[in-house]
Amino acid sequence: MVSKGWIQGVALVMLFGFFVMGLLALRTYTDSMPLPEQVVGEDGQVVFTGEDISTGQAMFLRRGLQQYGSIVGHGGYLGPDYTADYLRRSATFVEDELRDAGAQDPSDELVEMFRTNRYDEATGTLVLTDLQVQAFDAVQQHYADFFGSPTTQYGLIPDAITDSDDIHALTSFFAWTAWAAAAERPGHDYSYTNNWPPEPRVANGPTADILVWSGLSLTALLVGVGALFALYGRWSRNVGWHSTEAPALSFKQPGEVAVTPAQRATAWFFFVVALLFLGQTLLGGAIEHYRAELSDFFGLDLARLLPYNLARTWHVQLAVLWPAASFLAAGIFIAPYISGREPKKQHWLAYGLLGAVALVIAGSFVGEAMSIFGVEAVAGSPLWDQQWEYLDLPKIWQGLLVIGMFLWIAIIWRAIRARLKTEHRGNLPWLFFYAGLAIPGFYAVGLLAGNQTHLTVADFWRFWVVHLWVEDFLELFTTVMVAYIFVMLGVVRRKIAMQVIFLDVILYSAGGVIGTMHHLYFSGTPVEHMALGAFFSALEIIPLTFLTIEAWSFLQLGSRQESRSSAPFPHRWAVMFLVAVGFWNFLGAGVFGFLINLPIVSYFQIGTALTANHAHGAMMGVYGMMAVGLGLFALRYLIPPEKWPDRLAKISFWSLNLGLAWMMFATLLPLGVIQLWYSVNDGYFEARSLNFITQPGNAVLEWLRMPGDLVMIIGGVLPFLWITWLGVRHRIPSTTLEVPQEALFVEEQPVTAVVDERGAVIGETIAQARPRYGSDRRDDGATGSDAPGRDGGGGT
Repeated sequence: MVSKGWIQGVALVMLFGFFVMGLLALRTYTDSMPLPEQVVGEDGQVVFTGEDISTGQAMFLRRGLQQYGSIVGHGGYLGPDYTADYLRRSATFVEDELRDAGAQDPSDELVEMFRTNRYDEATGTLVLTDLQVQAFDAVQQHYADFFGSPTTQYGLIPDAITDSDDIHALTSFFAWTAWAAAAERPGHDYSYTNNWPPEPRVANGPTADILVWSGLSLTALLVGVGALFALYGRWSRNVGWHSTEAPALSFKQPGEVAVTPAQRATAWFFFVVALLFLGQTLLGGAIEHYRAELSDFFGLDLARLLPYNLARTWHVQLAVLWPAASFLAAGIFIAPYISGREPKKQHWLAYGLLGAVALVIAGSFVGEAMSIFGVEAVAGSPLWDQQWEYLDLPKIWQGLLVIGMFLWIAIIWRAIRARLKTEHRGNLPWLFFYAGLAIPGFYAVGLLAGNQTHLTVADFWRFWVVHLWVEDFLELFTTVMVAYIFVMLGVVRRKIAMQVIFLDVILYSAGGVIGTMHHLYFSGTPVEHMALGAFFSALEIIPLTFLTIEAWSFLQLGSRQESRSSAPFPHRWAVMFLVAVGFWNFLGAGVFGFLINLPIVSYFQIGTALTANHAHGAMMGVYGMMAVGLGLFALRYLIPPEKWPDRLAKISFWSLNLGLAWMMFATLLPLGVIQLWYSVNDGYFEARSLNFITQPGNAVLEWLRMPGDLVMIIGGVLPFLWITWLGVRHRIPSTTLEVPQEALFVEEQPVTAVVDERGAVIGETIAQARPRYGSDRRDDGATGSDAPGRDGGGGT
């Protein structure tokens, strides 16, 4: 139905992107910061081993410390970045000792000591100076006091980690990353982490690559946006959201649309989605309160029951799980309209999938809680041992979630396979299947990051999930879903929808695939990861700019079709949520994402409130709004018309968007800018300290977020939860296995002239409305021999 050039364009972009990613994967494995077999003092005495480092990394993850502080910039935002923290504390100790010993220029001696690379690749041995060994012992005692605090003053459970072996392993892990952050990479004058973190005591400052690639990224953005406007001006009538001359439509109203048993089962999915959404926002409020008032929660010592790292673990997990569950339900709901029928007993598979998802969520949450509270049976257990941030699920539950998502795509295949047999593999039903298949496929990549996998390698694979899965292939699935919904409603032709999908795939993947590397600037990868990541990450703004331009066409398209319909449009608020997706895609994902992705900005701000600002705008603004919109679309047909609470849908829409905007503009953005300024002016270590976060002025900014959180939870989430409950309670009882294919509307024949045999007009009549099915349409929307009359071109 579309030119082969579209398919060839997608193939070329994908082949190029993943070929480069393959080369970067090879470089990640062969040239990342080395993991020594042993670390010794100048006297040959072993200080710690490579096994200690791996054990410390596993302990860091097991106790949820990456959801409290961060390592090489990635993790939670309440605690310190432990790479920067160890580097500062050890450097300060050594400098003080040099000064006390009467060194003439302790600063120069300190820089020489920390930047000299004493790692022997042949033997796998790293040699530390005597002062560095003494610093290790001193900093180890600091962490013993910190993690062994008998109170909840830091937001952790009392006596969080007290075992001396565990403290030694943790300190070894932190010391290794701090060594790599200062020691110069062989053959270069910068460290393994590209001189991150900013630390003047060891001469860590922005490298030439950081500055040059920041400038080139801006240039790439300007050139790309200019090219987009030039091409858009030339071919805007051929690509994007637009309609051809179309007949008037009559939208089928809720109660008139046939519903299958599996579609009816999705009401329970959306109810669970809403419950998870509520839980995620409540946890978000608790996390924010820790930042506003660390040791008290309205008189309750919350950290004894729900420490910060556990609350953030669950909050981050749910941020991924509830939108993903909504996408699964929407896929099951739409599938019968694609094929025109539903296989028998499909609804039992849907219920089974829902039960499996619930089991994975409950099991992983229990495991994460046991892990963070230090239950002894957790250590090393694939059933309970917590993993990396965003992939916190213990390995067994990760695997089961992947199996569940493949079960979902099997359910989709079972529903639409009859239709797929009759369609070209580049047509819309196949695009729907491909987009769905990418969801479990790219999430499964995260299984390559275990809790003892080399830090750099683990970051490479887990950000395939965080970036490629979330920001590219969920984006693709979103585009396909929106396009297919508009086809089913008769708003756009299938050919136009397919062109939009292919165009978005090309634009997103051109920058999005290699742009994944913007997460790995400072994770110990070679410099080409930063160069390519920065350059292609800038190109990610181009498709978001295109979506913003097309948003007006998108709205006009819907309003024109609605004005021609003799029946009201039933999906006003679902479409409004889709419009919100476009807005937050540009602002949250695009503008605020680009702000932190420039290497020179990321160098000073990674792990600050600006990162959280982008994350909330992109995740909640794009995938959260999309998930709610898909839920309202499906529930509109599942809830009887007389029970539909249109006012609650309106309140939920405005409250969610206003609450999110309040959260970002009242707290996260201003606090992030202040934190960035503080990092540049005073130091990254200072900007990430609890002393900075708890300053009176910053605490006021944190408290200012409360109204936005309340608006979002009370006015946004609770009405949506009630709507989903109505979907469960009042689901339409009658179902069928046969439904009209891609037809949630009927066409109305235009007014036509009645003439006598001499051609004189003697009256007018209106032909009866009749359904139009997707499978028998030609590219121009016409059907069979009556094609001209169907499009209003010559009926008499």
